Amino acid sequence: MSRADNVYELPPDLPVPVDDGACGHLPGMPLPTVPLSSTAGRHVDLARLSGRTVVYCYPATGKPGQPLPPGWDAIPGARGCTPQSCAFRDHHGDLQAQGVRVFGLSTQSTADQQEAAGRLRLPYDLLSDANLAFIRALRLPTFALEGRTYVKRLTLVIHDGVIEHVFYPVFPPDANAGEVIRWLSAHPLPA
Repeated sequence: MSRADNVYELPPDLPVPVDDGACGHLPGMPLPTVPLSSTAGRHVDLARLSGRTVVYCYPATGKPGQPLPPGWDAIPGARGCTPQSCAFRDHHGDLQAQGVRVFGLSTQSTADQQEAAGRLRLPYDLLSDANLAFIRALRLPTFALEGRTYVKRLTLVIHDGVIEHVFYPVFPPDANAGEVIRWLSAHPLPA
């Protein structure tokens, strides 16, 4: 398997996404009530969760041995979903120590996400927004490729159903979990 085909590694020449302002409206926004299917076989309504929640949104997790869509690596921010998920997995204990729950969210089907969650041994749920209800309600940035719509990579820090902070654009994706932990450490909730 060449480095370009390895979903676990980032090629060195990926285009870097730029902040196009597409998430500027999100801080302070209350979440919509949108139940999302999870890889644990339940529905999760992020608007109803108390405390802090981190949701990293990603385009699509690749599968080993299956080619990425044509032109995927040329789209700034598209590549890196598996390394990002693995970083949140590896830092999950640190995030829990901060009192935070973690979810990943994409437009992939729950079945595709269950495959990824099992293969990557993720200790948290992935949420499917295959019908784009959550993404459209928040006006999250997206891109289209081969007739499919994908959410652009971003990470939300949510407190009691309100967006507290947004990481956008996220690059490199495998460093995002560490960035989130540093931000949480610098912004503790009042006791």
